[in-house]
Amino acid sequence: MNGFARYILKTVMRMKKWKTVCCGVGIGLCNALFGAGGGLLAVPYFKACGLRQKPAQALSLAVTLPLSALSAFVYLWRGYVTLSDAVRFVLPGLFGAAAGTLLLKKSPDRVLHGIFALLLCWAGVRMLTG
Repeated sequence: MNGFARYILKTVMRMKKWKTVCCGVGIGLCNALFGAGGGLLAVPYFKACGLRQKPAQALSLAVTLPLSALSAFVYLWRGYVTLSDAVRFVLPGLFGAAAGTLLLKKSPDRVLHGIFALLLCWAGVRMLTG
């Protein structure tokens, strides 16, 4: 296990169990209700538990991946979305994810905080104004 993985594992093990369970339930609910919104809860929680920004983001993605897969399966199964609708976005999404991973390594935490805050503000205005 590399140093990064050990750091995350040690930090997660120090978390209070009841807080972790409550946060996990909240992450799962947000993820299913809002489409991957679990990271909005996960990253601040992981930072409050002692992780730095980039490891908190990485752990958030690792946690929300199986939650997103389960939610996507249920939505496909119940007919809320078709596989052909989703496939159109997968390849461009993979390219964006790879580019974002490379940019994350080079981006200072302060820049990431600012971009994320602007994105949240933009999304909030769009949701309120339709």
